[in-house]
Amino acid sequence: MNTKTLLAIYEFIAEQSASGICAIDKRGNLILYNKRMRELVGISDEEFEKRKALEIIDADVERSALLRVLETKEPLLNMKKTFWNKRGEEVTTISHVHPLIVENELVGAVEFVRDITQLEFMMYQPLRRYGAPLKFEIITAVSKAMQKVINTAKVAAMGRLPVMLIGESGTGKDMIAEGIHHVLAEPNELFVTLICRRDEKTVLAQLEKYIVNQRNITFFAERVEYLSMEAQEQIAKLLEEHEERKHYFIASVGQDPVDLIRHGKLSQTLYHLFSNISIQVPALRERKEDILPFIYDYFRRHREQYGSQIKALSPDVEELLLAYDWPGNLKELEVMLDEVSTVIAREEVLEMYMLPAHLKWRAQQKMPEEKTDLFVVMDKQDLRPLDTYMHEVEDYYIARALEFHNGNISKTAEALGIRRQSLQYRIKKFEEKKSVKTIEKA
Repeated sequence: MNTKTLLAIYEFIAEQSASGICAIDKRGNLILYNKRMRELVGISDEEFEKRKALEIIDADVERSALLRVLETKEPLLNMKKTFWNKRGEEVTTISHVHPLIVENELVGAVEFVRDITQLEFMMYQPLRRYGAPLKFEIITAVSKAMQKVINTAKVAAMGRLPVMLIGESGTGKDMIAEGIHHVLAEPNELFVTLICRRDEKTVLAQLEKYIVNQRNITFFAERVEYLSMEAQEQIAKLLEEHEERKHYFIASVGQDPVDLIRHGKLSQTLYHLFSNISIQVPALRERKEDILPFIYDYFRRHREQYGSQIKALSPDVEELLLAYDWPGNLKELEVMLDEVSTVIAREEVLEMYMLPAHLKWRAQQKMPEEKTDLFVVMDKQDLRPLDTYMHEVEDYYIARALEFHNGNISKTAEALGIRRQSLQYRIKKFEEKKSVKTIEKA
């Protein structure tokens, strides 16, 4: 096979990849910017070609990570970023940047970008309360990192020091905040969460309503950087005006507050009000020793509530769950366990065939080479009725297609080569199956 043919094959693979790919040469010149990357950034194919012809495409490419890898020759892994693309859409991605080395010579750097926007939205949901106050005693904290978080949080509570919690969505910042509330040196009567991703007028109205309350309140401003700078300054003013009351304040942000301030997303005034103690809540991939305890605690609660028998994981399931990087953190793990629990009857061990196909599909890239066919069939226990398996694959494939097209039915149907009405019918059947599973579980 000649070089021209090989190059055409590689270009086709790059263009069809589900991951965004951006590559530069050792001088920093752009050499590859695939279709998925253009979609994530919000540039149409026509606009990309026009800009490339005018040699102005580099202005749209964020290359700091790529240039850093060129300088250090070391990869940068699991970099999470949230940004607004050129279509005005909020996008969250996970990136891996690698040096390109050919025959021991550095020739460039390449970035692989995975879209986790929909997953991030799902992770905004708080971890389940299980009908009880969220105290530190029920938080899974086997790792030294989480034990340090809780110990620091207790110190803040004893001194009633305002706290800034820093961490990705789904890490359990809401649990830490409520845990602090329950161990305050002087107890407060109410715990009020201000969800800052909502309409900021509603958030401000909620704060104004409660802050004049005669009862002592713990306020948790969740992801405060989503508010406009004007709204943040207004909150800071309200807190200063009512500082004589015995209210207590906690805030959370999704990334380094110094970076947020530098990029105009976090009020410096508000940060100083909350920054007596800053607590970094680590991502689950940085404390994987908490994964299995969290799962077994979930199983225990499931047995108590629903009378299930599930008690353990098979070795291959354990290996897969520990290898996966969990970009949605504890919340993603909890959602996965909720999905698994709908298929559990009287089984005592969680086997590979019980795991959702989409999880096995995502996790297979993290597994050793001999384990990369998890989406197919590993052994006879994975076998099930063909219709059941094909429906599961179809549900996952349609969900991914909708995700790629931001939920647009017409564009998704066109990409799948089916009629719009046919796609709507399939989505309706999928939603009906989910509803039936929820009823059966209850």
